Amino acid sequence: MKRKKAVTDVAVAAQDIKPNTTRALVHGAVIAALYAVLTLCLAPVSYGPVQFRLSELLTVLPVFTGISVPGLTIGCVLANLFGGFGLYDIVFGSLATALGAIGTRLLRNKPWLAVWPPVISNALIVGSMLYFVVPDSPALLINVAMVGLSEMVICVILGLPFVLLLKKYAKAFFR
Repeated sequence: MKRKKAVTDVAVAAQDIKPNTTRALVHGAVIAALYAVLTLCLAPVSYGPVQFRLSELLTVLPVFTGISVPGLTIGCVLANLFGGFGLYDIVFGSLATALGAIGTRLLRNKPWLAVWPPVISNALIVGSMLYFVVPDSPALLINVAMVGLSEMVICVILGLPFVLLLKKYAKAFFR
């Protein structure tokens, strides 16, 4: 029975991200642009074994709108096209952001849990990718821990208050 519930949850989340209006497409495009611009403007700390992507704060937006999932994914692809570690970062970094955003969307009714999927997906996927791609990289677990710690600061310590603040003004932002 739990498997059917999980499949239903994923199906509902997938329905939420279908852009069926011009407004939804514009929201998704703005989120993608914000993610890419924030990452690129802060490039010295956005890429590398020790990364502090302030743009990852936007990964809490799936709590409010499903269109943010493709927006965040496209924004990450764009940011990784112009910086980072080439094709590896484009594929694996964007996959980590997409999975984190989907997890956040699925947990949207529990904000204190919804901020964790980007932390976990980025720590495991990006931390592992950096271990294999960066010459003279520290140990795998150190990479995972460093990426996870920076994601935790952004998504949990800053992200949870951001979610609570946006909840106050959600109707104005996401209508």
